[in-house]
Amino acid sequence: MLTPSLIGVFVFLLVPVVAVFVLSLMKWDLISPARWVGLDNFVAVLTSERFLNSAWVSVAFALLTIPFTVGLGLLLAVGLNRRLPGSSLLRIVYVLPWVCAPLTLGIVWKWIFDPTNGALNAMLGRRIEWLTDLSLAMPSVAFVQVWSTVGYVSLFYLAGLQQIPVAVTEAARLDGAGPARMLRSITLPLLNPTTFFVTVTSVIASFQVFDLIYALTRGGPGIPGRTDVIAARIYDEAFVSLRFGRAAAMAVILFVVLVVITFLQQRFFRSRLTYDLS
Repeated sequence: MLTPSLIGVFVFLLVPVVAVFVLSLMKWDLISPARWVGLDNFVAVLTSERFLNSAWVSVAFALLTIPFTVGLGLLLAVGLNRRLPGSSLLRIVYVLPWVCAPLTLGIVWKWIFDPTNGALNAMLGRRIEWLTDLSLAMPSVAFVQVWSTVGYVSLFYLAGLQQIPVAVTEAARLDGAGPARMLRSITLPLLNPTTFFVTVTSVIASFQVFDLIYALTRGGPGIPGRTDVIAARIYDEAFVSLRFGRAAAMAVILFVVLVVITFLQQRFFRSRLTYDLS
C-alpha cells in the first residue's frame, strides 16, 4: 500500500535532487547538447558579484523576518490561549494569509504599496515609493512575509502551549511566580521543541522565498537588486540567461547552506528540548 507514495517520492523528489546535482557539473542552455565542465559552475557562481549580493540579501531578509515572525507568533499564541471570546474566529483570520498563494498575496500587496493608486499611500496622504526606494524595498517585502507567515507560527505555538500541564503552571503560581517569570522560567523552556521546529522551517522558508518577491519587486530595485534573493537569482540564471548549469550549482550551494544551518540549530537546541511534560 505504500508503493504509490514511494513512487511519488522517488519520481518527484529524489530524481530531481539527483538531476540537479548532476546538472550542476554541466553546461547546458536547453538548445545545445549538455557538456561536462566539472566544478567550473561552482567557481563561476562563488566568484559572481550578483550571486554574492543575492546571498547577502537572503541573509538580511532572514534576519528581518524570522525574529519578528517567531516573536509575534508567540505573542499571538499566548493571547489565543486565554480563550477569550472570538478566539476561534481569530485563529482562522491569522492563518488565512498563510494558506493563500504567495504570488496572489504579492499582487495584492503590490497594489497596496502602489505609489500612485495604492491604499497605503491614500491612507497616509502622501506619496511614498515603498517598492522602488532602495531603503524601503527590503523592509516592505519583509513586512509582507512576516504578515503572511505569523499565523502559521502562532498555531504551532498555540498547540505547544496547550500541551503544557496545568499542574506545572499552577505550582509555579502557588510559588509566587508572576506572568513575566512564568513566561521566562516555565513557558519558554517547555516550548523549546516548538521553537526549534518553527525556527528551522522559518529559516528554510525565508531562504527559499521567491513567489512573493517576484510579484512585488522582481529582484529590484537597483543593480544589483536590493531584494534579489538567491531563489530569484536561480530563476534568472535558469530561465532568463539559460545557464542551467550555474542555476543548478546555486541550488546545490543553497541546499548545503540550509543543511548546515539546520544542523547548527539542532546542536543548539539538543540539550534544551523537553518532550516529556508529564
